[in-house]
Amino acid sequence: MSATRNKSPSEDPHSLRHRSSNANVVVEARDYTSQIDMSPLPPFHKKAISSSLDGIRILPRVPTGSSSDLEDVELSLLSEEERISAGRNLQDGDARSSAGGAKTTAMSSRDKKAMTLLIILYLIQGVPLGLALGSVPFILREHLSYSQLGVFALSSYPYSLKLLWSPIVDSTFHPSIGRRKSWIIPMQLIIGSLMLYIASNVGRLMENPADNIHELTFVFTSLVLFSATQDIAVDGWALTLLSQENLSYASTCQTIGLNTGFFASFTVFLALNSEAFAEKWGIPRLELSTWLRFCSLLCFGVTFWLTFFETEGSESLNGSEMTVTSVYKTIWSICKLKHVQALIVVHFFAKIGFQANEAVTSLKMIEKGLGREDLAIVVLIDFPFQILGGYFAAKWSSGDRPLRPWLWAFWPRLAFAFLSTLIVYWFPTPPLSYGFFVFLIIHTVLQGLASTIQFVGISAFHTRISDPLIGGTYMTLLNTFTNLGGTWPKYFVLKGVDYFSEAYCEVKEAHSELLVKAAECVSDRGKEVCSEIDGQCITERDGYYYVSAICMSFGVLFLVFYIIPTARKLQALPVYRWRINPE
Repeated sequence: MSATRNKSPSEDPHSLRHRSSNANVVVEARDYTSQIDMSPLPPFHKKAISSSLDGIRILPRVPTGSSSDLEDVELSLLSEEERISAGRNLQDGDARSSAGGAKTTAMSSRDKKAMTLLIILYLIQGVPLGLALGSVPFILREHLSYSQLGVFALSSYPYSLKLLWSPIVDSTFHPSIGRRKSWIIPMQLIIGSLMLYIASNVGRLMENPADNIHELTFVFTSLVLFSATQDIAVDGWALTLLSQENLSYASTCQTIGLNTGFFASFTVFLALNSEAFAEKWGIPRLELSTWLRFCSLLCFGVTFWLTFFETEGSESLNGSEMTVTSVYKTIWSICKLKHVQALIVVHFFAKIGFQANEAVTSLKMIEKGLGREDLAIVVLIDFPFQILGGYFAAKWSSGDRPLRPWLWAFWPRLAFAFLSTLIVYWFPTPPLSYGFFVFLIIHTVLQGLASTIQFVGISAFHTRISDPLIGGTYMTLLNTFTNLGGTWPKYFVLKGVDYFSEAYCEVKEAHSELLVKAAECVSDRGKEVCSEIDGQCITERDGYYYVSAICMSFGVLFLVFYIIPTARKLQALPVYRWRINPE
């Protein structure tokens, strides 16, 4: 690949010119943070930051309402002069809104086609994620302890650390191929090839996973790494594929596509892979190798269609003056903003409250006797509700307060985490009754809806505040900390379950009873070793309940005392406050 973002010698290093494709106007962005108190920025408000990406115009938005409402949400991050400037902009914006508020535009065929493309690309991304984060850990659970599963959980980290190489993806490309296709096409080819490799070696890797845990972790880490790189390019392409008025639907496309690919590789595969499910319905059992080969062919097919039948618009090539170095400097400048730092802290700790529920509860239910095929059926029933929930959540999050549904959904998610802990504690002895199974389905659907609402809400907020000039990198910067908040605790949660658990292997002799403490009596392998010496593995203390209590307690306290007040303040910021001057 070749870097095409080379600065010309005459370019002013302290300014960046953006040429609008809609008018012969050149807007020069200089150090406006030092000028903001001199003027209410009328030209800035008129054209906002004029990006060279066609069809995208980001206008600074501030919350509407009375002056008393604004006082309730004022940020200490803004100086007095900046608040006055924002207030003037608010009056201008209200005048324009009242003049054009009655105008509604139906979604164009171009946007519908763009949404279809985005859903397909996100689906390709969801397939390997469903394998690495879903079905494979469930299969490995039969042979590994929770600590060993914590090692395999490291394979999800590249998806949360993609910010480290996103500037390269955003800045380096082949103009003849396209700014985004230059990365999407090779990444999907590599993803398909890796799945073929795993399919060819799955027998060796899965026969004794405890001995191959590091190779398994490396292979699936690589798979997630290339999927994350594809995600960077797709996120950036979404900002130019969709028109500005329908930009909030990018999160809907991501929800539908990712969930479809994820659930196909997770729940659909687990059901078809189950021997009990295959015998019950009289169908052949789907092997992991077969599923991987099918997914690789699907990946190759979509890549072929994208290469020869999909043309990337020229708007993706415009505004490409920024070099890789300048994008890294821009990221650093963004991270130095006080409100961005506050958002990072929110994302980093926001998901701890329900991490025990998401990482361990399903595994515990299977351990208690829930069949993998039953779990798959529950999630399959849940899937269409998540798609509908994503659509309506996008509408709910499309206004000036996209964080409102995100905040509200915290409480049901924490409540469902507590209810899930109780379900595990009082899990009935199999076979499960019809009533309990229906209750489990309702619980899963409602819990999934709360999660979908949060995902769409925060994605809409990120889309709203992202600067399209560095769209892929800005979106990835924000999504990185969101994903990292749900990834980094998982390793410690799984380790914590084993740490707080106490398991003993009780060996009985003819005339006496000898109690032996087993080094590892949590996984099926440990139980098998205990069984070989005619013992019985007994868990005296299950660390799951301790970890769950710690997570939920922290989640409630952090939500009340930090997330809610901080999110309301961040939501009140006008959009231009999230822009920076590239150095």
